This record gives sequence, C-alpha cells and structure tokens, in this order.
Amino acid sequence: MRSTGRSDAETEDRGEGTEEDGMDGLKIIALGSALPGRLVSNDELSHYADTSDEWIFPRTGIHDRYFCKKEESAMTLAVRAAREALGRSGIDSSELGAVVVATMSADFATPSLACLVARELGCPETIPALDLNAACSGFVYGLEVARGLLLGNEGRYALLIGTEQLSRLLDLSDRTTSILFGDGAGAAVLERSAASVYESFLGSRGDASILAPGTYTGAFDGFYSDGTEDESVLGSGVTAGKHQKVDHMLMDGKSVFLFAIDIVPRCIEEILKKSGRTLEEISHVVCHQANSRIIRNVVRHMKADPGKFFEDMEHYGNTSGASIPLALDDMRERGLLQRGEELILVGFGGGLTWASAILCYEPPLPKDPKEETGTERK
Repeated sequence: MRSTGRSDAETEDRGEGTEEDGMDGLKIIALGSALPGRLVSNDELSHYADTSDEWIFPRTGIHDRYFCKKEESAMTLAVRAAREALGRSGIDSSELGAVVVATMSADFATPSLACLVARELGCPETIPALDLNAACSGFVYGLEVARGLLLGNEGRYALLIGTEQLSRLLDLSDRTTSILFGDGAGAAVLERSAASVYESFLGSRGDASILAPGTYTGAFDGFYSDGTEDESVLGSGVTAGKHQKVDHMLMDGKSVFLFAIDIVPRCIEEILKKSGRTLEEISHVVCHQANSRIIRNVVRHMKADPGKFFEDMEHYGNTSGASIPLALDDMRERGLLQRGEELILVGFGGGLTWASAILCYEPPLPKDPKEETGTERK
C-alpha cells in the first residue's frame, strides 16, 4: 500500500534516515534544470511563418522558447540538469538506485539517454537505466517507473530527468506546432518514503492527434524509405483522410485542446480522491506547460484558486516531457517551493497519455539559508 500519511517531524532530516524498510512512496529531494543557448522569440518565428507575437501570445501564453545550438542536444541538456539536481541533493551518484529519462526526442534509439547520463555521472553499473516515451506525460509516468525500479532492487534514491530537443522535429513554417514547442531539461532526485504522501493516476488512449516522426519506415503514411510511395495509404488522427508524409511534428490543436480541458480536471480529482486530500490542502498544482488557455480553463472549471496553478510557458514554451521538472525548478528559483509542501503534478499529451501524482518536496535542510532558492538558470 502506498503512503498517504503526512510528513513526520522525526523523519524530516533526510540525513537521519528512517526505520521503515518497506517504503513504497516517493518524495522529491532536489531539482535541477538546463536551457539551451538560442532564445527564439515570437517575432523571430514571424520570419518563417505567417504569425506574430500579437497572434501567438493571446492564444498560447507563450512569448519565447529556447532551441538547441549545434553543439547541444537532449543529451547534453539532460546531463547538465542531472548534475544540478545531484549537487543540491547531498548524495553521490554512487548512491542512485535507478536512472530514468522521459523524452520523445532522444539523440539515439540506442543507447538510451539514461544509460549515457548514468555513464557521464559515474553511476554504478549495477543499477537500471532506461528511457521512456509518454510524451508530455513522461515525467509523471517516470515517477511510477522509478518507484517500481527502486522497489525491485531495494534502492533508496532515483534520478528522474525530462529532456527534449523538440526543435529538430519542427517545420518552422508550420505555425500549428512551431509556435508552441521549445527545448530544455529538468531533473529531480527522488527518495523512497513512507512518511510522505504519494499517489499516482495514469492513463492512455491510442490516438494520432499528435504525431512526431521517429525511425522512419513509411508504414504509417505510405512514403517508403526506398523512395516509393503508396498513395492509397491514408493517415489517421491529425492526418485523417490524407496521404501526407509525417516528416515533422503535426498536431490537431482543437482536438488536443478539448482532450486536455476534459482530462486535466479528472486527473486532479482522481489523485485527490486517492490521497484523501482536498484541493485547498494542496500547496501547488503543476501542470504540463502546454498552453495557458488550457490551465486557465481548468481553473475556471474547477472553481479553483488560480494562484495554486503555476505557469511559466511564457518564457519556455511547451517542452513536453521536460516542462513539469523545468517548472518545478523555476518555482524553486523564485522561492515559491517550500520544504514539506504537497504538490500535484499533471501531465497530458501525445499518445494520448495522461498522468497525475501527489508527492512532497522535501530537500535537505540547507546549511546556509541562501541555498534554499538558488541562482538564475544558465
């Protein structure tokens, strides 16, 4: 049975440990993030597509996003974010029991980014490391995967990273997707805990409303790798009824919006029910940073306090699997996250997938009060 108890003062100091060996919940003890070097404004995108800041911002809440420079990738961002999180955790990479990377834009099909990150950090070769692709729900899915791996190998700590280089999946002339997405990475060090609340709720529905190319075969759209094509092959979802090559990210924006405003309240309500909490008892709700209109619609629907729902897509755009950990670390930097607060995390997106979790943010007690918030992202 998962933990649904409150944090106990006797176990607040992580360094003292716990007497309970059967810990099956999780808490976040450290966060880190990384952004690539190229800032791309809405005005810059207007050079590639018929758009403008005046058109984009009211519809999305996005002004800017970051794209990788040629020497950067999902891999390099993941390593930077992971090192930041580990540095704040007070533990060494040798103490990790699992490394999980949530991404839909990995550098390679294999080796996984998780294996490469584990190598770069000097993790022991006796721990599991794997990538998972649940698109924009990936980080919350990753909590459950990390938890399961720790239970299986009796580990105590896991490193969970969300990282994306979505810019390489975009056609900048297609404003249905190019205006939304950005690159970035966020990381969290997780600790098994029976003293803190933890529950999760995951779901999926096969649907092609969001499509992104992978290792290309042509089987989906009839454009084959040998240069031939079968014009009778029509797509589904966003390419329904069309013979269209999936050579960049495609999305049926209206369909995805309607899906999101339906599923996000359900995710929140289910996790509150499972944990025995009310929304008023929750310190923050951190949703996937897809679109400001989605979050504000959810707030209205639930008659919730908008101050509980953090937003930062204005500066970073939609970074898919990286958006929730990026937002959490942004909150940490702004001094919005306090030790012991209970958080609800909500992911939703391609697959279609959805996921929510409730857990605590319990970093080590700082030696210096100035360490509590950190410094600006680099």
